[in-house]
Amino acid sequence: MITRKRLAARACGLFAALAVGLFPASATAADEPTAKEPPKVDLVLDVSGSMRAADIDGQSRMAAAKQAFNEVIDAVPAEVRLGIRTLGADYAGDDRTLGCKDTKQLYKVGPLDRTEAKAAVATLAPTGWTPIGPALLGAAQDLEGGNATKRIVLITDGEDTCAPLDPCEVARDIAAKGIHLVIDTLGLVPDAKTRAQLTCIAEATGGTYTSVQHKAELSGRVRQLVDRAADPVVNPVATEGARQCAGAPQLKPGLYSDRETFGEHRWYRVDVLPGQELRASVSIGADRAVNNDYGVLLRATTVHGREIVRGSEAGAGRTDVLSTGLRYPKAETDDDTDGDAKPAAETVCLQVSNSFSAPASVKTTPGMPVELTIDVVDGPGSDSDAAAFGLGRGWWTLAVLVLAGLLAGLVWGWVSRWRISVWRTN
Repeated sequence: MITRKRLAARACGLFAALAVGLFPASATAADEPTAKEPPKVDLVLDVSGSMRAADIDGQSRMAAAKQAFNEVIDAVPAEVRLGIRTLGADYAGDDRTLGCKDTKQLYKVGPLDRTEAKAAVATLAPTGWTPIGPALLGAAQDLEGGNATKRIVLITDGEDTCAPLDPCEVARDIAAKGIHLVIDTLGLVPDAKTRAQLTCIAEATGGTYTSVQHKAELSGRVRQLVDRAADPVVNPVATEGARQCAGAPQLKPGLYSDRETFGEHRWYRVDVLPGQELRASVSIGADRAVNNDYGVLLRATTVHGREIVRGSEAGAGRTDVLSTGLRYPKAETDDDTDGDAKPAAETVCLQVSNSFSAPASVKTTPGMPVELTIDVVDGPGSDSDAAAFGLGRGWWTLAVLVLAGLLAGLVWGWVSRWRISVWRTN
C-alpha cells in the first residue's frame, strides 16, 4: 500500500492556503510578473543488482519499473519537460570508487519524444551499486537554469551504498541553494533502513515518500507526481534575514524562503501605510531529527524596538512544520496632507526566532527551511471589526462572558439577600 507523510501533506495544504487565502492574485514579490516556464521533472531510477529480485506481482523489480516508466511516458502532459537518470546501470565490478560514480543521464530533460524515451528505458538491466547521493547531485544539475517548477522522482529498492556521501545531507544542501527543487522518493519493497533514508531525503526538500509493493501503485504514484509538477505553484523568493532590523531586507507582499540555524533570530522590514493592515506568517520545517520541546516566534516591532504584536507556537515530539502568524492594522492618520502627497509609511520590523535544538549526532548546517508570507491589505472598514483594535474576536467573547457573569452574580446576591430577609420575617 502507499504510505504518505500526512504531516508533510498538511504542511503543503497550509502553504497553499496562505498563498491563496491571504494574498490577492496579483500580489507577487517582484515588481513585474515573469513568464511561466514549462515544469521540469527528472526521473531517477535505481538499476543496481538488487533490482533483479522478483517480488513485485511475480515480476522482477526492474521489469515492474520498466512497465511503470512506459505507462508514465505515455501519460506525460505536453507542457512537462521530462528527463531520465540512472544509478548503478553500467559498472558491475567491485571497485567502490568506480561503482560510486555510476550515474548517468539516460534521457536529457526537455520536450519528450515518447518513442525515443521508451527505447532508452528498454536497454536497462540490473547491474551495479546504489550511488543515490551522486545521482541526486547529477539530477540537480540536469534541472539547472530558469525559474520553472523542478521535481526529482527517485525510485530505488535499497539504501545508498556510497557513504560517507550521505544522500540526506545532499538533499539538504540542494534545498539550501534556494532553487525550489522538490525530491519525491519511492521505495520498492523497502526495509526499515531504506524507508528511513528515503523519508529523510523527501522531508529535506518538502517532498513525499511512498512505499511500493505492487506495479499499479508504482505507475500510479509516478504519474501523479509528474502531473503535480504541471500544477501551478507559487515559488518563494529567496531572501536572507539580518541579525538586526537596521540592516534587514525590505520585503513586499509575497512568499519568501530563508534558512535559520537552531536558536537563531532573523529580521526583515515591511512598510505599512496608514489605513493598511500587515498580515504575516512564518513556517519553519524540521527537516532532521530535533529534540523535544521547541517553538517559533514572529514579532512585529517599531524601528526603535517597541513590540507591536506577536505570534508564537510551541510543540513537543515529532513534527514536520511549525507555523505562526500575526496581524497589525495601522490606523488612519488625521494629519492634513498637501495636495496629492501620500502619507508616510511606517517601517515595521519582523523578527523570526526559533527554539529548536538537535542531538549532538545531527548536523546543524545548512539551517532549517523557513517560509515567510507577507501581505499588506486595506485596513478594517469600521470599528466593529475587532482587528481595528489589534485584538482577536476571542477577547470580545471573553469580555461578554465576564460581564454576563458579573450581572448574574449581582442578581443572585440580591435574590439570596431577599430570601434570607423573608425567612427572618416569617
